[in-house]
Amino acid sequence: MKNRWLLLGLFTTLVLGGCSNTSEPNPTDINAESASLSTQAFPDPNLRAFLNASGWSRTVSLEGHIDTGNPFFQSIGSNGRSCLTCHQPGEGWTVTPAGVQRRFLFSLGTDPIFRLVDGANSPSADVSSLHARRKAYSMLLEKGLIRVGLPIPANAEFTLEAVDDPYGFASAQELSLFRRPMPTTNLSFLSAAMWDGRESIVDAAKHIDLNASLLHQSNSATRTHAQSARDLTDNERQSIVNFETKLFSTQVFDFEAGRLNVKGATGGPEALALQEFFIGINDPLGLNPSGKAFDPSAMTLYTPWQNLAAEGELNGARRAVARGQQIFNTKPINIVGVNGLNDNLGVPSIPGTCTTCHDSPNIGNHSVIAPLNIGLTDLSRRTPDLPLYTLKNKLSLETRQTTDPGRALITGKWADIGKFKGPILRNLAARAPYFHNGSAATLRDAVNFYNQRFLIGLSEPEMQDLVAFLKTI
Repeated sequence: MKNRWLLLGLFTTLVLGGCSNTSEPNPTDINAESASLSTQAFPDPNLRAFLNASGWSRTVSLEGHIDTGNPFFQSIGSNGRSCLTCHQPGEGWTVTPAGVQRRFLFSLGTDPIFRLVDGANSPSADVSSLHARRKAYSMLLEKGLIRVGLPIPANAEFTLEAVDDPYGFASAQELSLFRRPMPTTNLSFLSAAMWDGRESIVDAAKHIDLNASLLHQSNSATRTHAQSARDLTDNERQSIVNFETKLFSTQVFDFEAGRLNVKGATGGPEALALQEFFIGINDPLGLNPSGKAFDPSAMTLYTPWQNLAAEGELNGARRAVARGQQIFNTKPINIVGVNGLNDNLGVPSIPGTCTTCHDSPNIGNHSVIAPLNIGLTDLSRRTPDLPLYTLKNKLSLETRQTTDPGRALITGKWADIGKFKGPILRNLAARAPYFHNGSAATLRDAVNFYNQRFLIGLSEPEMQDLVAFLKTI
């Protein structure tokens, strides 16, 4: 943490210089304030702000600049891809359907992201014409989903009884799993690597060894997604990890609330880079190594906005954001039917809030390894574009249908079917759609899912306020 403070201070002094300003803009100039972010001068153009549907996001690097000579930006494999191919700075360091569609249009579907190995719905899809390519890459184009191919583990407690794959490829040797590429920013806050945790290397305390995990992941991605014929060198791996773990990204400007670091608020990547984090911080189940009790008020970015004066359009929008933060922290949720939580604790119902699972202060992920099944892959939520797998327990002969077995394909455990890690919530506005399978096109859709799944009873104003908050973080 000390080194992070020193690096951030150096960054602020050398890079931001006179450009960093938390004074209040004239409310009548809110549109001009937004427009200025597209042209604001920075010594490194890669630190510029990027437009999204809610406003502007920005990334800062603790190095003080973004080194485009890093192996992250280099095509090391055999198919023209680099890490950058699926991790775009202007799209939350992942990809979005809008961005993918632009690349398809400009390249006629030949950009490096459009490769059969994982960009297509099936590695045997026809890509011989523009029409065929548009069809073959539909999941990537429409939802920003990459196909991950994984087999049923040899030691699994279940077998694959049936497959309904609309693309005619999946089998027990290689299930097709459609997932969003994880962002390659804010990685210093990770408690598990990848949606199913498959890249998590843990230490003796069963905590993630972040450096080892990301070193392994960088090589795995290059070998698979970039189809490299060789392993990355130790220096290439470490260079990529050093680059990624020094990136911090958030929303910095909201079209309704304006700049997000004024009037005492602490939005923006500079404040995030100083955020305290360690494995177990604020864990609700007593796993905080400091012994400190869980505090459900885990989000405090906009607490100073709660008491702003009533007058003014900007202040009204900011109070809505603050109300949304309060809802996130305090709205009661009766947590039921969550595998990995209710079953592990042996209790049918747990009183909680959003921060029971999104407990890391001002970050929003779970601070320990905690894969959960909240029902996103259940048969009831299947859409026609997703495969459906029928799994059978070898002992009980029980069957279960799912669009993605999740963690179970790594551990082989029946209890892990449908379990996924929770993502870091910062920089949400830049990277729609949401959930591992892109099933929530907007933040409002994500809020609707939770409201219906847990019968939270959010009113329409509460839902609007909660979305207002989520899109500013």
